[in-house]
Amino acid sequence: MQRIRLRYTKRGRLRFTSHRDFQRAFERALRRAEVPMAYSAGFTPHPKVSYANAAPTGTGSEAEYLEIALTAERDPDKLRELLDESMPIGLDIVDAVEARTSGLADRLTASVWELRLDGVAPEDAERAVAAFNAAESVEVQRMAKNGMRTFDARSAVASLEASSETIGPQADRPTDQACAILRLVVRHVTPAVRPDDVLSGLRAVADLAPPVAAAVTRLAQGLFDEETGTVTDPLAPDREAAVTGNPTVAEAAAAKAPA
Repeated sequence: MQRIRLRYTKRGRLRFTSHRDFQRAFERALRRAEVPMAYSAGFTPHPKVSYANAAPTGTGSEAEYLEIALTAERDPDKLRELLDESMPIGLDIVDAVEARTSGLADRLTASVWELRLDGVAPEDAERAVAAFNAAESVEVQRMAKNGMRTFDARSAVASLEASSETIGPQADRPTDQACAILRLVVRHVTPAVRPDDVLSGLRAVADLAPPVAAAVTRLAQGLFDEETGTVTDPLAPDREAAVTGNPTVAEAAAAKAPA
């Protein structure tokens, strides 16, 4: 059984698709591309697809990840092209590697986000960011399944910066007004701290309230490097293992299985 890891995007208006919407679109793409999928056992078999840390509905992303299991070997690059052609524009399959290491989900420990605040002057955003970074803790509230939950949004934030230059793809917003851009690196903790929680924190410490909803895009997610403060590519270990000739996950498992 071959395992392929894919990186995909949510761009433009398709950022409003839910994770379930993406699952349906992706499974249709698998059928169109005639991918030899492995299926689960039981009365209702389903394709063996593992999703990792999907972005919230309404946010864009350049770095979503999943893994699929195949019953026959396929070239990862050709498979990526076939799947991308079968997906709606905006839900783009942009990278593919053969799984040669374990623990993809364990390597998704932090995310880099870009928050576009239309109607907010960059200098106002800078003052709010300075107040947030100076605080030891910033309590915010979010409605959870069991009611309103209060938690610290500051401790999970590795870095927060303000600027007037966008890094990610342009959102479908007008550009003839004041606009501040926030660059956020947040660790994946429990409870999860989301970009909107950080915005709630900015409102709490500096009364920063954008007149319209922020356009949020995940630029990257992966393993957080404490020394450099950067987020590394989670597929890099698989590429490195391919160069050195390390066995795939399936081959390693077969080797360990009793004869």
